[in-house]
Amino acid sequence: MAAYTLKQLAYFVAVADAGSISGAAASLHVTPTAVASAMTDLERVLQTQLMVRRKAHGVALTPTGAFLHERARTLLRDADELEFAAASGGTELAGPLVLGCYVTIAPTIVPMLMEWIATQHPKVELTVVTGSQAELPQRLLAGALDLAIGYDIALPDGLESVLLYRTPAYVLLPDGHPLAAHDVVPLHALADEPQILLDIPPAAQHTLLLFERAGITPRIARRTSDFELTRSLVARGFGYAILIQRPTVDRTYEGLPVVVREITPASPSGGVRMLWPRGVRLSDRAAAMVTFATEHAHDLDPRMRRQALDLP
Repeated sequence: MAAYTLKQLAYFVAVADAGSISGAAASLHVTPTAVASAMTDLERVLQTQLMVRRKAHGVALTPTGAFLHERARTLLRDADELEFAAASGGTELAGPLVLGCYVTIAPTIVPMLMEWIATQHPKVELTVVTGSQAELPQRLLAGALDLAIGYDIALPDGLESVLLYRTPAYVLLPDGHPLAAHDVVPLHALADEPQILLDIPPAAQHTLLLFERAGITPRIARRTSDFELTRSLVARGFGYAILIQRPTVDRTYEGLPVVVREITPASPSGGVRMLWPRGVRLSDRAAAMVTFATEHAHDLDPRMRRQALDLP
């Protein structure tokens, strides 16, 4: 039987994550002396040095310590899963699940997932975090999220994913705009029109790349960092916008109409994916959400909802 304890491993992971014994003690709500003592005992039991303690400069993991850090994370995660499963006799899902979602996608996809958890798995403690396309993958890789939902644009290495649905970019126009009379709007017809750029990643990069590939320099009149504000400014006639996410109703928060039209050259469809770190075994809760989201991808797709509601 192993002589080390799960508590010692938990303290070690906290030290490695915080970079110092004092930082780990603060996060664990214990004294630095208790953490330091646990580290000494763990090194004695394992008969190896796990870290170099540098006075006033935190700790540095040895190669063995770096190896143990990853293995201990897995072991602690499995121990938590065993406790959750044993509490229900393995008959139902229980425990925490942290889901991250790209901020503009969240209003159309998160409520359905929350409802599924609440009705089918009430013992799962779901926490939803919204954020940017840049920060969510990094939080996944750091272990702060179990799953995330975002576009398959500019994703870092080290992630696994499943495709939920694809959504092509479109042009959003004010009601009554001359170009709204066309079913498809050529990008070159927008060259001299004022553009309202949704200036958050990956939206801005995706929009500018579309015009660059078409050899067109857009006339950017305004930049925003809010999806609904962008739609509202379009409705007020300040310009057009190129967007990916499409709400079911073509009206703004003010109730003003906006017009959606396809663009040409057509853009590569933006894929909405559910993501998790590569090499990490998903908890039963996370695996169940991946399965549900994949099987109900059509229900999550706003375009499919529009068709179901017979909206234009």
